[in-house]
Amino acid sequence: MTPEARDAELAATQAPEGPTPGELWKITLGELDEKMGVKIVEESVERVVATMPVEGNRQSFGLLHGGASLAVGEAVGSWAAVIHASTLGKTAVGVDVSATHHRSARTGVITITATPIHLGGTLTTHEVLITNDAGQRLCSMRITNLLLGPRA
Repeated sequence: MTPEARDAELAATQAPEGPTPGELWKITLGELDEKMGVKIVEESVERVVATMPVEGNRQSFGLLHGGASLAVGEAVGSWAAVIHASTLGKTAVGVDVSATHHRSARTGVITITATPIHLGGTLTTHEVLITNDAGQRLCSMRITNLLLGPRA
């Protein structure tokens, strides 16, 4: 492997650039978030809330796809972790996510809410709840993120 190829491979495994110290990070949707129709409703260290339509995110039986729930839940939980990390001049990367699906949806808009369980200097853990239009819980998630300092 050439030194250039090694450096490129190493750079690809490192955390994304962190925010400017003291500046609260603002959510920017990624390609998948946009394709899934995610909209940001609220963003703060205390709570991140987003919505996503069920339409366009259903599996072959007409139900909200569990993978779509996990993808949007992980995104919202990670955004919450990065907002906290930005207060420390750091960024965050996911290290663990778990979910329980309680019920599904066929139509409407789901709401995804991430709230902190633990906000540390090295790890964060957030609870992520996904509810339907009636406020019924569809999915409960927990995500843990590792906080990383700026790259040297």
